[in-house]
Amino acid sequence: MPKQKTHKGLSKRVKVTANGKVKHKHAGRGHLMSTKNAKRRRRLSSPAIMKSTMAKTARIALCK
Repeated sequence: MPKQKTHKGLSKRVKVTANGKVKHKHAGRGHLMSTKNAKRRRRLSSPAIMKSTMAKTARIALCK
């Protein structure tokens, strides 16, 4: 059986940490920043850890 290929789209969007957690950027940062308050903009700017169920699928797609 051949090796599983890395999902290139996902590999450009997420990063797997040393402990195996999956870091990603928040959605909603593209435009319309003026309607969002400062607290929300600040929270969206920081990276987030993916939920465990989604992270498991992401790690399989990344072959890690």
